[in-house]
Amino acid sequence: MLKFSKDHEWVRVEGGIATVGITDHAQNALGDVVFVDLPEAGRVVSVGEACSVVESVKAASDVYAPVAGKVVESNAALVDNPATINQDPAGEGWFFKIELDGALPDDLMDADAYARFVESL
Repeated sequence: MLKFSKDHEWVRVEGGIATVGITDHAQNALGDVVFVDLPEAGRVVSVGEACSVVESVKAASDVYAPVAGKVVESNAALVDNPATINQDPAGEGWFFKIELDGALPDDLMDADAYARFVESL
C-alpha cells in the first residue's frame, strides 16, 4: 500500500525497506523531467531531509525523505532515462530505497487523504 507526504513523495514499505518516489501530481507539475540527482547508498536520512533533486524543463525541485533510515539503493536507471519519472512515477520511476529506522511518520496519508490534499491546493 502506498502512503503519501505533503511534499508529494510516495512511499511503499515491504519488509522494512521503504521505496520512495514522487507522485503523479508532482511529475505533472514539473513537466518533462530531464535530470535527477540521487542519494548515495549508505547515506542516513531523517524525515523531511532533502536528499534528491529532480530537474525538468520548467524547474528544479528537491525530493524529501518521507521516512527516516539509511539509503540502501538508488534507481540508477533514472540517470540515463529520467523520463521514466514522467512515464511511471509510482512504478519504474522510483528514486531510492531506505532501510527504515523506526515506524512510519504519523503524517503520511493514504491515497484518499492525499487526493483530498491535492484538491485543496
